[in-house]
Parts: sequence; C-alpha cells; structure tokens
Amino acid sequence: MAKLRIKSDWFQTGTAKTPAQMASAMAFIAWRVAQNTLKQMRSARFDIEVGPQYFAFTREVLVFLTQVLDRMAYERMAPEGRAEFITALVRRVAEVLQENEDSLLGVPPEGMPSHYDEFIDLFNELAEHYADFGFGPDGPDFAFMRYLGHRIEAFMPAKDRRWVIDQMMATEVPEAVDILRRAMQGVLSTEPRAPRRARAGISGD
Repeated sequence: MAKLRIKSDWFQTGTAKTPAQMASAMAFIAWRVAQNTLKQMRSARFDIEVGPQYFAFTREVLVFLTQVLDRMAYERMAPEGRAEFITALVRRVAEVLQENEDSLLGVPPEGMPSHYDEFIDLFNELAEHYADFGFGPDGPDFAFMRYLGHRIEAFMPAKDRRWVIDQMMATEVPEAVDILRRAMQGVLSTEPRAPRRARAGISGD
C-alpha cells in the first residue's frame, strides 16, 4: 500500500518557529494523517460510512493524534512552549474539523454545540484518560493504542468489531505515529534545507 507523503519542511530556514506556527503546521499534518487512516481502514474493508460515523472515527483519531503530539512536545519543548503549542494545535484541529463537518453534515441547530465545541469537549474529556497511559521511545504503549481501538470499536458495525482493535494497533497507529514523529522533526528543525536538484532540460544551443 502506498504511504502517505507529508511535506513538513519550511520555506524559511535557519530560523526558529513559534509554538503557534508549529501547531498550525502540525494540525494540517494531523488532519492529513487522520484522513489517510480512514482511507486505509476502508481499503481494508472496514465499513465507515460517510456521515456521522465518518466524523466519529475522525474525531477519535484526531484526539489520539493530538495526544501523541503533546507527548512529543513534552520531549522537545520547554513547559511554556509546550502549553502554547498544544493549545494552538487543538484549536486549529477543531477549526479544520468544523469546516469539514459543517460542509458535509450542516451547521448544528441553534442551541446545540458547534462541531468545534464538540471536538474541544471530547479532547478535554479524553485527555484525562490518555494521561494514564505511557509513551516511550517507540511511541504510545499498548494501553494507549488499545484505548483508541476500544473507542473506535464502539461505533463500528458488528462484523468489524472483532478485528478493528488489531487493525488499529498493528497497522494504523504505528504508521500514523511514524509520520507524526518525522513531521515534528521537520517542523522543529532550523537547519537549512538541502538545495533542490536542478531540473534536467534540453539546451536550445
């Protein structure tokens, strides 16, 4: 299966980025990774219908990915920078999610929480749960990954529930975490990029 290709370098090189700038870049990458995960699940013949189930899956994966990024930030940033990074990250992810949910499902009726608020509430709720799990050099521990699988299992059709946790833990999560790790390295880097190779051409002489 073709791997998702993520661009995580910056046009401005040799300069440090603010936590908010890094969060904006990583929010876009997290969204791409979540969409790719969903696509791969459907290619593996898990039934995830366009509509509420599609966004329920996406929300769960995005909360998981933001938790992973928070752990990565903990390893790489000072406490103040990490707090600014994760706050900006969650808000930007919520904005992207809301744009897509509003477009496909419609804006919630007056008096109901917005799709933005739904994601923020879910993140806040699950942050306490994910805080109990470990994260090491190899990424999230067994319980960390299994909890995501259990969350997703709840809204999968009966035929898929037996396999969805194994699929997430064995295939989807490791690939997603690897992409995020490489992306964070690129976003945090202040080293100048290697110059692009000149395109081959035909001389007119």
